[in-house]
Amino acid sequence: MADGVEAPLDRTQVKKAVQALQAFLKSKSTGESLFLDETQQISLLFTLWKIPKKAHTIRIPLPHGQRPDTDEVCLFTRDEPNMTSEQTQRFYKKLLHERGVKNITEIIPYKVLRTEYKPHEAKRRLMGNFDMFLSDDRVRRLLPSHLGKHFYQRKREPLCVNLQSKHLAQDIHRVIQGTNLKVTNKGCCCMARVAHAGMTTDEMTENIEAAVQTVMAKLRTKGPVMKLIHIKSQTSVALPIYTSDMNHLTVLEDTEEQARTLKKEKAAARKEARQKKTEATGEVEEKDKEDKIPQLVPIGTPSKKPKLETPSKKQLLEKAPKPTGMKKARKAPKKHTRKTGQTDFKVKRKVPKVK
Repeated sequence: MADGVEAPLDRTQVKKAVQALQAFLKSKSTGESLFLDETQQISLLFTLWKIPKKAHTIRIPLPHGQRPDTDEVCLFTRDEPNMTSEQTQRFYKKLLHERGVKNITEIIPYKVLRTEYKPHEAKRRLMGNFDMFLSDDRVRRLLPSHLGKHFYQRKREPLCVNLQSKHLAQDIHRVIQGTNLKVTNKGCCCMARVAHAGMTTDEMTENIEAAVQTVMAKLRTKGPVMKLIHIKSQTSVALPIYTSDMNHLTVLEDTEEQARTLKKEKAAARKEARQKKTEATGEVEEKDKEDKIPQLVPIGTPSKKPKLETPSKKQLLEKAPKPTGMKKARKAPKKHTRKTGQTDFKVKRKVPKVK
């Protein structure tokens, strides 16, 4: 059981609340709709002292079945090797009949779910045709991507069943007639279905007591756990059946203070261990040297740097090296203009001989 002192349920108070709820449902029903009112759900509303740190689901077995026999139950199975979808359906129907399971209405293999129920409207229609869904534990992880978010938003996701179990009938009956409590880390309230309107007062009372004991034993919180417990139907107000003692406030404060002091002690122990480690490695001496006040040194004003003159374009061209490997271009001979009456051949000049 969780830490903290919890008062047990008062059976007379629970019976009074159940009788008042049954009287309310009878007053709202007529002769024609009396049979339909038997399918109304009776739920327990739990209010916790603290919001849990982690979200988890608690499975609650009940002594009396909380679902009527008229509920439609669908089972998702894996695809058997070397079998078609029809052969797989016949195989599992024969297996359930041999094991004495009579609560399953429809069997859908994984291949049929993946092909025939691929459109969005087909998934919505599938969700509306059945009251509960079960799945083979071998294909449980493959279903979320094919069922869609609506199954999980409305809390209609399939519950896992081991079809290879030797006690298959008992396991399926326990899952169908039991209930689940989803504890979230986003609030302090959670609800679980524990009965229906067609049950007797004693059956409802026994289911409520069993559910409260299971929840109290499996809740993962420290200190006082349960603050309030109410019982209600789909159309009625919430009737209280358990109210926590106000002394739990002091217990809760004490546990929180103890948690704070324990946290401080752990932090101080870690700090002390860190200091011992630094002393052993010699880091303390270096730290002391760094902590000494450094000597003040006057800071000189920086001298102005001379401005760099940017060379002109002409200077850059003069300083540029001449390209090598290029031959000087020969000057073309000047063309003399011909005068009229001048011949093309050259006239030799007579040089006088010197004796």
